Amino acid sequence: MSKKAGTKERICILSKRALSCECLVRFVVSPAGAVTPDLKGNLPGRGVWVEAKRACIAEAVKKKLFAKAFKREVAADAALPDLVGRLLKARALKALAMARKAGQLTSGFTKVESAARTGKAILILHAADAARDGRRKIGAAIKASEKHEGMPGFIRPQAMVCLENQEMGKALGLENVMHAAAFEGGAARHLIAAIERLERYDGDSDMTSSAPPMD
Repeated sequence: MSKKAGTKERICILSKRALSCECLVRFVVSPAGAVTPDLKGNLPGRGVWVEAKRACIAEAVKKKLFAKAFKREVAADAALPDLVGRLLKARALKALAMARKAGQLTSGFTKVESAARTGKAILILHAADAARDGRRKIGAAIKASEKHEGMPGFIRPQAMVCLENQEMGKALGLENVMHAAAFEGGAARHLIAAIERLERYDGDSDMTSSAPPMD
C-alpha cells in the first residue's frame, strides 16, 4: 500500500516492519502491570505496537514479546487478541450509530437496494447472517448502477460484511438490521475506516509500508 502524506508510522514488535499507525495497535502497561490495548493511541506511558491482526497479537503474546519490548515483567494475557477484537467491533458499532445520527446512513432492504442501484451510497453493509438472496439482489443493484458511471455524483460502493444483524440493530436502536447503506460524509468515511480495520483484524489484508522505521 502506498503511504499517505503525513501518515505516522511505527515498528511492529513482531515483524520489525514499519507500518502506518492505522495498521497497528498500540499497547501500554497499566498501573497494575497488565498489557493494555490503546486503540486511540492517547494513553499515557511508553507504548509498543503490533500489527492489527489477531494472529500477530496472539503470536506476540506467545513469544513474550511484550515483556521484551517494555523491558520489564508484564502480564500479557492469552485473551488479549479477543479483547482487541471486541474493542475494534465496539468502535465499528459506535461509528455505525454516529453515521445514522449524522444522517449519512439508512437501513432496510428496499432503501439499501435503491441506494445501491442509483449509485448514491459509498458503503453497503450486509449483516454476516443476512440471507444470501438479499445480498445477491443488492449485489445485482450495485452492478446495475454501473450505467451511471461517469455521471456527476456517481459512486460505486464498497460492500462489507463483519457484523451480526442483532449487533447492528442494537447500535441503531432497531429490531434487526440486515442491510445498511452509508452516504458521503465524514461520519460515513469514519465508519468505513472502522469496519475496514475490523475486517483486516481477522483477515489477510497486507497493509505494509516501505518507509523508513520510526520510534
